[in-house]
Amino acid sequence: MFKGKISIIGAGFVGSTTAYTIMHSGLASEIVLIDINKNKAEGDVMDMNHGISFVSPVKISSGGYELIENSSVIIITAGVNQKPGETRIDLLKRNTDVFKNIFDEILKYCNPQTIILIVTNPVDILTYIAVKISGLDKKNIFGSGTVLDTARLKYLIGEHINIDVRDIHTYIIGEHGDTEVAAWSLTRIAGINIDEYCDICKRCKNGNKKICKTEYELMTKNAAYDIINKKGATYYAIALSVKRIIECITGNENSILTVSSYFDGEYGIKDICLSVPTLVNSKGIETIIEVPFADEEIKALRHSADALKELAKQAGF
Repeated sequence: MFKGKISIIGAGFVGSTTAYTIMHSGLASEIVLIDINKNKAEGDVMDMNHGISFVSPVKISSGGYELIENSSVIIITAGVNQKPGETRIDLLKRNTDVFKNIFDEILKYCNPQTIILIVTNPVDILTYIAVKISGLDKKNIFGSGTVLDTARLKYLIGEHINIDVRDIHTYIIGEHGDTEVAAWSLTRIAGINIDEYCDICKRCKNGNKKICKTEYELMTKNAAYDIINKKGATYYAIALSVKRIIECITGNENSILTVSSYFDGEYGIKDICLSVPTLVNSKGIETIIEVPFADEEIKALRHSADALKELAKQAGF
């Protein structure tokens, strides 16, 4: 595994938790944390540095944008926070301006091999904007997409049927947000389609309900809103999902993840970023895999793309 420099722009809940998670995982030889609030970034770095004797050797620092030079991956978590009751889309106009300022700085220090991972919400539109304003290779810029949403759905299914979530295979596709789509047609447990598994699973007897797809899809879609209403922000699970994406890059794993990337005709969709199963390795996006989803899922995926395109227009892109 290649252990290079990973820079994180934004030391809020998500950025600092991501830095800590990557530090703990041993995926980087150097971590840089940058934030407009320099004291916050410096405090996070001091706190983490005091624990480096308990993890693999790593250099952790904070400062100006010049420190990101020679980074193998730049993770962007900076942006204004999502408020209780506010949708991800409400964030768009405010975070678009933030991104323009960030890219004015980071483009000074990027090279053609630098991979940029967008985590800030609304992640699909901001990934698309990043592609447009950066001029960098489209395969080098992608978003965290529905990697976390997929994990949330797997958790719900696993809890219901009492199966290790790692043995549940499913995808949330489309937008990371209100128009996302659960790909039930490809959901498998032990290679068995979810509908067939429900027919043979004994846990739904004695008054227990079968999996309600509509309910679980809605719970997955609204999970972030529920957490924000309870504690103000989400950061643990998204940091872990970002760590998983970084593993794929640094380990050149050729793993399939539902990251958000630029479409150029796949599934009949062009000129927008959204999530489907995608092959990720040290080059970034290797390929978008055209999976045989059910017809209604393809239709919903295209609807999600159209909704995102309309929002991109509203943002001036």
